[in-house]
Amino acid sequence: QVQLVESGGGSVQAGGSLKLSCVASPDIFTKCAMGWFRQAAGKELDFVSTITKVGTTNYKDSVKGRFTISQDNNKNILYLQMNSLKIEDTAVYFCAACYSRGNYTTWGQGTQVTVSS
Repeated sequence: QVQLVESGGGSVQAGGSLKLSCVASPDIFTKCAMGWFRQAAGKELDFVSTITKVGTTNYKDSVKGRFTISQDNNKNILYLQMNSLKIEDTAVYFCAACYSRGNYTTWGQGTQVTVSS
């Protein structure tokens, strides 16, 4: 049962923009906080941004002012608008949902974002 499906990744030059989408099952979208994480090659999974059910957002310092997390409550979609992309933003980006006991319990399959010079 696939509950989170990401899309929107791709290759872009530094300074460009991409918008990631994560379609969630209705049950997850209505009940759970959600977020975006990323994992660069050879590195650990890293927090990017989260949003609670009441709309409170949180961002990794290095993406503040460049990335925006949002959600479409009618379509059950979580977004991550990424502007002014940098080479160091290159990673596989994962959508996550349902925070419990210090971890997110539900994860998408990931979408690759590659930023080149």
